[in-house]
Amino acid sequence: QINFVACQLFALLAAFWFRIYLGPSHASSAVRHAFATLFGIYFAVFCFGWYSIHLFVLVMMNYGIMNMASIPNIHRYSFVVAMGYLTLCHISRIYIFHYGILTTDFSGPLMIITQKITTLACQLHDGIGRQAEELTAEQNRLAVKTRPSLLEYLSYLLNFMSIIAGPCSNYKDYIAFIEGRHVHMKLLEVNWKQKGYDRLPDPSPTGAVMYKLCITLVSLILFLTLTKNFPMAYIIDNEFLDKTPFLSRLGYLYVVTQAAKPKYYFAWTLADAVNNAAGYGFSGVDERGTFRWDLLSNLNIWNIETATSFKMYIENWNIQTAAWLKRVCYDRAPWYPTALTFILSALWHGIYPGYYFTFLTGILITLAARAIRNSCRHYFLSSVPLKIAYDIITWVVTQLAVCYTVAPFVMLAVEPTIKFYKSMYFHVHILSILVLLVLPIRPQAHSIRKPQNQAMLNSVKSK
Repeated sequence: QINFVACQLFALLAAFWFRIYLGPSHASSAVRHAFATLFGIYFAVFCFGWYSIHLFVLVMMNYGIMNMASIPNIHRYSFVVAMGYLTLCHISRIYIFHYGILTTDFSGPLMIITQKITTLACQLHDGIGRQAEELTAEQNRLAVKTRPSLLEYLSYLLNFMSIIAGPCSNYKDYIAFIEGRHVHMKLLEVNWKQKGYDRLPDPSPTGAVMYKLCITLVSLILFLTLTKNFPMAYIIDNEFLDKTPFLSRLGYLYVVTQAAKPKYYFAWTLADAVNNAAGYGFSGVDERGTFRWDLLSNLNIWNIETATSFKMYIENWNIQTAAWLKRVCYDRAPWYPTALTFILSALWHGIYPGYYFTFLTGILITLAARAIRNSCRHYFLSSVPLKIAYDIITWVVTQLAVCYTVAPFVMLAVEPTIKFYKSMYFHVHILSILVLLVLPIRPQAHSIRKPQNQAMLNSVKSK
């Protein structure tokens, strides 16, 4: 943990230096790629020692696949090799280290690299192996038309901004950042003359970085004060279960889940700040004219804490991983996209049984929540008081359902998970199954998942 924090703080300083002294106007793309890669390799070796060889082995294996595999199969081979290698490393953590967390746990960076490898492979397949009319608008925008050089490939996967804690970004966005087109492309989407500007503005990330560092500091303080004092294991303590009523246990479950969040808020927000400090992460201008630096943000804390649906919660938690799951699985799954996406998410996280309890429960709750929303929500939109009441009820239900779902994710093992669910009388599982049996389930609109151009053609034909 000390190595992690030290590396990220050093990466933050290096990012400022990189933006100021190795900006696109001061250095060529090749120099920027080289320095970003060398810094990243150094940080990996410093933080993980000889375990970092796993990162380099996986990167080079998939570079061979990317150059030798046929384009129609490049995404399949890359996916199987990357996920297979990651899974083998996850297995070693259970059978070799017996659920222990290594002092040099390299699985986090390996998970991010796996995301990037599979993202690039899919986007390369889209750009070379598929016709434009077969792709959605997003797939068209992100499609990669040529195989990257070795330097570009290594820089994308091993750059110092994201090698320790991510997040995963799209290859074309990263290349645009290195080549100095990243901010310019976003600014061109706005009519600046209409706003009274004679030339394009020059957005600075400094304000966004300072704001995110404040969130990081608060998260660190909360982690040091709350997380250690409210351990998740206490909710299955025999004395606690014997003396505490069910509703009080539910309340305490919410408290311990809240106490477990700051470490994620800390790590993800600091990683976002590192990328912004380097000049990466600009996402455009909002309706108020404010420059936004949230292209790589991994969470929206306000939306998480005020979520009134399971879907809203998931969409604002680990955002870049959710985007990766959508691009490599949900949008490409031939059937049962929701179930397959949850299963892939569990497999990517590891093979601890608790992960599978969490994600399989998540499938059930997602389907039940969708059925309730489709069947009931419109009855509460007729008046403001009803809508407020609906929001309050759904907020309470959502937050407690999330707590119920993620507890096994923290506990990891089977025994404590079963003990926890027994103490909760499996009430969320039972209610979700009853909802699915009673309420109609509307099929998802597959037209949304069709390629945009094809959907337009069908529309024209029907007319």
